[in-house]
Amino acid sequence: MSALKLRGLTTWLIPALFGVAALAGGNALAADLYSAAVEHPGRSAADLKRDAVDHPAEILRLAGIKPGMHVADLLAGNGYYSELLSYIVGPSGKVLLLNNESWEKWSQRHWQDRLKDNRLPNVEHRTIDVQHLDIPDHSLDAILLIKVYHDLYWVDKDNEWPKMDPNIVLNEIARVLKPGGTLLLVDHSAKAGTGSADAGRLHRIDEAYARRDFEKHGFTFVANSDVLRRPDDPRDALTYEGPMVGKTDRFVMVFRKHS
Repeated sequence: MSALKLRGLTTWLIPALFGVAALAGGNALAADLYSAAVEHPGRSAADLKRDAVDHPAEILRLAGIKPGMHVADLLAGNGYYSELLSYIVGPSGKVLLLNNESWEKWSQRHWQDRLKDNRLPNVEHRTIDVQHLDIPDHSLDAILLIKVYHDLYWVDKDNEWPKMDPNIVLNEIARVLKPGGTLLLVDHSAKAGTGSADAGRLHRIDEAYARRDFEKHGFTFVANSDVLRRPDDPRDALTYEGPMVGKTDRFVMVFRKHS
């Protein structure tokens, strides 16, 4: 090979190698961000136990939550994901821990322990009506709906859960997200073709139905993950109590709001 050709190859190869190294370094930093949130000191024993079932680092990495973002954890319960989001978005970001009155009751307001003594200064708790979010238009970078989307379709005969119109709720979510904003959806899988029929009876919802629901409300599907899949789940049992707790098949999808 001539010196001229060798010089040309070297001129092309070295920047390319630096580019690959930079990309790998960027990916490593991103991976570290989510793993570091899970490994953050001071997280509760209950949260650490839940990590093994929920794989939160993988889920939040898929969603691409970044430092500086303003994020809502909708129907967040005790705030398990809100705390992880706090570490990821950092001091320049903000997390809204949002519950309605029913979730406040069921979670026994354990979010108070989580936020005690200003432990997570970038997390703000609010009690809200999910059909009328008191949040400005296009103000959030991301919203999480973790195992609660099916509840939008639940009609509770005991009146412990408010009857709501899912179309109104999804329109509200679209309203408060910025164009290009992220919607992270995780829920318990119902049998294919059942739509929302098992939302109340089993607290499950059909994955294909969920995707169509968000797509018709202005969202584009961009990614999914099999990390929470359980092929052994027959999808015919209640999710939140009994033998299926922590053993359900769950779908994970990420959407972007249309510009």
